[in-house]
This record gives sequence, C-alpha cells and structure tokens, in this order.
Amino acid sequence: MKEQDFLKIIQELAGTEYIGDDCAYLKDLGIVITQDSLTENVHFKREWYSPYQLGYKSITVNISDILASGAKPAYVTIALSLPSDIDSNFIKEFYKGANDGLCGAKIVGGDITGSKSEIMISVAAIGKTEGRNISSRKNAKIGYSIVVKGKHGLSSAGLKELIDGGKREDLIKAHITPNLEKKFSEFISLNCNDKYAMMDTSDGLADALFKIAESSNVKIIVDFDKIPTNEGISYENILFGGEDYKLIAAVPEEIALKSDGIIIGNVLEYDGTRLDISGKKYNNYNDLTVYNHF
Repeated sequence: MKEQDFLKIIQELAGTEYIGDDCAYLKDLGIVITQDSLTENVHFKREWYSPYQLGYKSITVNISDILASGAKPAYVTIALSLPSDIDSNFIKEFYKGANDGLCGAKIVGGDITGSKSEIMISVAAIGKTEGRNISSRKNAKIGYSIVVKGKHGLSSAGLKELIDGGKREDLIKAHITPNLEKKFSEFISLNCNDKYAMMDTSDGLADALFKIAESSNVKIIVDFDKIPTNEGISYENILFGGEDYKLIAAVPEEIALKSDGIIIGNVLEYDGTRLDISGKKYNNYNDLTVYNHF
C-alpha cells in the first residue's frame, strides 16, 4: 500500500472534518495544528547533519505547514527518542538550531525517551489564526491564478549531492537548512478575502498542484518554463523533488499579481485531466513520480 491509501483509511475511521489538509484548522480555538516526524536513516543520516542543522530542519518542516495554512507560527513541542550514544552537546546544539527555525514561535514543551539505535524526532506546531484567512486545498476556484514562491528542485538535487558525495554547497544547503516563505504566507492570508488554496511543496511541486486540483475538483494548467529554479536543475527534480518547503497558492488573479510570487498557471474547469504541465497530462495521483514512505 501507499501513503495515500493509509491516509484514506485513517480519514474514514477518524470520522472528523479536520483531516485532509496538512494543518487541522480548529476554528473554535482559533488555531491550526500540525505534526511531523523525522526518523534517522529514513529522513536523514547523522553524518550529513550537524545537531544544529537537525534541530533547525526538524522545526522548519512543521513551521512550513503552519505558513502554508496562512496562520501565524505560535507554539512548538518537541519529542525526542535518542540512543545511548547521544550526549549533552547534541541536545545543546539541537535546540540552538530549533530556536533559529521557529519563525516567531516558542518551544513550550515535549518529551525525551530512549531508543535502541536511531534518533527519532516528532514535532507538533500550533499557529494562531486571528486576523488571518486560513487556506484549504479544497478552495481553488475556476479562474484563479497559480502563484509560486521560491525556487524548486534545489533540495532534491542537494540530496543527490549528499548521496553521491558531491560538493555543491548551495544545493546541499537548500536540502539541509531550507528557507521558509513567511512573508508570502502573511501577504496571502492578510490580503486575500476570498477562499483560497495554499500548500507547501514538501512532497514536491507536482504533488501539491495535483492535490489542490483533486481536492477542489478542478483542473490546473502550468507553464513549466515559468517555474523558478536554478540553471541545470532537472525536470524531475523541479516537479517531483521534495523538501523544497516553498509555497504554492491558488488565489484570485489580483492577489497573485500583488504578491511577490511568480504566476505559473491557472485554474480551469475539470475536464478529465487534473494537472496539465506544458501539455503533459496527469489524470491520477499515481501517474506522478512522487516519494512514497511505504
């Protein structure tokens, strides 16, 4: 089975309206909440990350979801499962990195337990929604523009550098210490009065585009040549490479034009094709070359 199959089972059995977006919007409490986990030798290798970098990234992968919702990062809890060879310097440097990734949030608690051999990290993040218009991937409307903020494909290219023993520091940095798009998130949520869709591209740009199109029951068309990236980054990395942690939004054209993002496409009526990227059509999620945890 694939991750999406597991998620459908969980959504059916949980029986709540909150599951579907990367953040649960608890309107009665005025917050959004999200949780992500990182496991050694699945999401990272210890030899690739300093403790500081691991702390930083553990936080940013969660704060990115808060920003994608349009909320203001507020609070974070961190749960660590650590093997016996971890020392106090690791904890010190890990939390220094975590502090630098908070985007204004505060660490308010967590848990520490032992593990047999691998580091496991689970972070929960809460964002405040007061004064913000909160996104949902089901809110893309026909006629909306698709606007993206940040370059794509750099992180996955950086991962390849690490695997192959390369030395492109700019790409490796993009993978290990991603920069988040806080100002773009603020602009959209504070200025867009209509319902809108916004996601981060943690699982890839094509993944986010398809999920927005499917959840909103629309078709999204994109001009590949307009997607911002660096020279020499492959088509596959740009569309399907994950962990860029940039933002993609479907918003009214006037909002897209006023933002500092790049308009790369439009939302159309669904005609049997969910996603069209410069003529390449994707009708089913399994047509995408995306990472599957299982």
